[in-house]
Amino acid sequence: MSARGKARRRALDVLFEAEARQVSPLNVLAERVERADPPVNEYTSFLVEGVVRHLDRIDELISTYAEGWTLERMPAVDRNVLRGGTYEMLWSEEVPEGVVISEWVHLAAELSTDESPQFVNGLLARFKQLKPSLSL
Repeated sequence: MSARGKARRRALDVLFEAEARQVSPLNVLAERVERADPPVNEYTSFLVEGVVRHLDRIDELISTYAEGWTLERMPAVDRNVLRGGTYEMLWSEEVPEGVVISEWVHLAAELSTDESPQFVNGLLARFKQLKPSLSL
């Protein structure tokens, strides 16, 4: 797995843990940075901080375009995969959009249900298509 791939996985771990513990992802991130075992990649911090900064808009977009699913009904892994992927797709210019989709779909395939990769792929591909028209 690439360094960025590992950073995405750690960001997903932080987002998932924060939701499960009902604390801010920034608190979980700070705990991980302080513990530094293993050290937290800069890109992990970039992703977690970005998701937190844009969480309301990200959740609004996911809720609007996830046909037949509410955020609450989604598996927690899928919800957080989509949050990370949506942030990286819409607010990060340094990674090609196809790579963003592929990496987050891979995490969904590894960590969630059999249907999750197709669901994540469809939604992130839709955001890629709509990106120019979305007001961010």
